[in-house]
Formats: sequence, structure tokens, C-alpha cells
Amino acid sequence: MTATLATFPKSGASQFPNRLMTDEPRFTLLAVVLAFALIPVFAAMAVETRLYQDVNVWVKPAKFMISLSIYLLNLALFARFLPTGMMARRSYRAYSTFIVLCILIEMIWIGGAAAMGVGSHFNRSTPELALIYTLMGVVAISLTSVSLVYGIAILRNRASTLAAGLRLSIGLGLVLTFVLTVPVAMTMAMGTGHLVGTAQTGAMLPVMGWSREVGDLRIPHFFATHAMQAMPVFGLLTLALPRQFAVTSVWVAAAGYVALVIATFLQALAGQPFLPRIG
Repeated sequence: MTATLATFPKSGASQFPNRLMTDEPRFTLLAVVLAFALIPVFAAMAVETRLYQDVNVWVKPAKFMISLSIYLLNLALFARFLPTGMMARRSYRAYSTFIVLCILIEMIWIGGAAAMGVGSHFNRSTPELALIYTLMGVVAISLTSVSLVYGIAILRNRASTLAAGLRLSIGLGLVLTFVLTVPVAMTMAMGTGHLVGTAQTGAMLPVMGWSREVGDLRIPHFFATHAMQAMPVFGLLTLALPRQFAVTSVWVAAAGYVALVIATFLQALAGQPFLPRIG
């Protein structure tokens, strides 16, 4: 157990950012840049009067900056569990640089669309915008692929000092993030919006903003993209369990998580709201 927990920061918040920067400097630095970029975006949001589909035009860039910052910091955290020497390879450095470029391209387009007052998603109003939207889909899949690469590498890292259940949960969470997100996101991207059906009153779930009237593809997308956080949390809960029982528990949890994503995906496609009576 001591060796298992030794890989996590012990000295508090003061050294945690330094450890992230050491483990994966590219992802950590970009996460910090995106976080600081929120300052002018929030300032613009405060004075902006333009709306796109009844929402301030700067809301979407802000949401993406926050979500991508969290994504990158999670990857930087998990980088310490990759096989020794993997990040020193030229191929990895080239790949991680490519991921950084993909995220920058994504944010430049989303921020640029906000500045122009047009939609960055589902916007096929002109041939040029339709082409950009398609290219942004390729970029989105590319930047998500790093979770698959990390997950497979961690699962194959037999030299890891992590407890078997925790290592399995981290690896599966990362793999599932890619495997579950891509089909849901592609289905949503091929449509004209995230809703399946026509909402009449606009009733939404508190905080999340999911529709309480019709199917909402953002729900399975949310669960899919957060597998990389949900599964490791469950893995931490198995640390006190015997090895085999912990591993089995993680597999069962993973199967349940996949079932949750599939169920909410099918529910949304059927035009049925998620938890319609709450709110």
C-alpha cells in the first residue's frame, strides 16, 4: 500500500503544480494558458450584449476553456503512470505537440466564432463553414485520442507500482473516454443540434441545463467524457480490498458505466428526457 500511494503528491498543494509540470509540461502549460485566457473571456462576457441562440456568445468559449483545462490537467496527472521512458521518445513528443496544436486550433475557432457572433457547432450555413465544421470534428477526435493512448499504455505498464484495481480503473477510464465519446459525439455532430425533438417550454435540469422535455445528446456525451474521472475515483475506493476482488469490482463498475452511457444515449435518441420530473 505504501508503494501504491507513494506516486501521489504528499506535500500538499504547493508542490502539486510542480509535479504536473514535471510529469507532462506541455499539457500542464496549455491548461494554465487556457485558465488565464478565461479572464478576458469573462470580461467580454460581462460587457457583451450579443446573443447566439439566446446565450451570450462568449459562454461556449468559456465552457470549452474550462473543460479542456480539466482534461489536460487530468492527463498530466496520469502521465506519471505511463511506462518509464515513454515520454522521452521522439514519437511521444511529436504526438503530444500535435495534441496541443489540435486544442489550440479548436479554441481559436470557437473563440473566433464567438467574436464573429456565429455558431461554432452545427453551423453549415455556408460551404466554407460546413467544411470548417467537418475539419473541427477531425480535430476533436484527434485531441480525444490521447486518452486512448494513455489508457492503453497504463494498462500495459506491468512495472507500475499502483495497486492492480487502481491501475485498471485509470486505464479503463481513459480508454472508455475515447471509445464512448467518439460515437456519441459523431452522432450529435451529424445532426442539427444536441436536442432530439422540439422543446416547447425550454424547461431544463438545474445547473446542467439538460432538457426536461426532449432527448438531449449532451447527457451521454457528458457521462462518456467523464469516464476518465469517474472510474479512477471508483478505483480509489477499492484500495482496501483484496487484489482479485478489487480488479473484479473495477470490471463490474466499468460494465455498469458503459451501460449507463448506452442507456442515456438510446434514451436521448428516442427523444425522451433524462429525469424529467427533477427541477
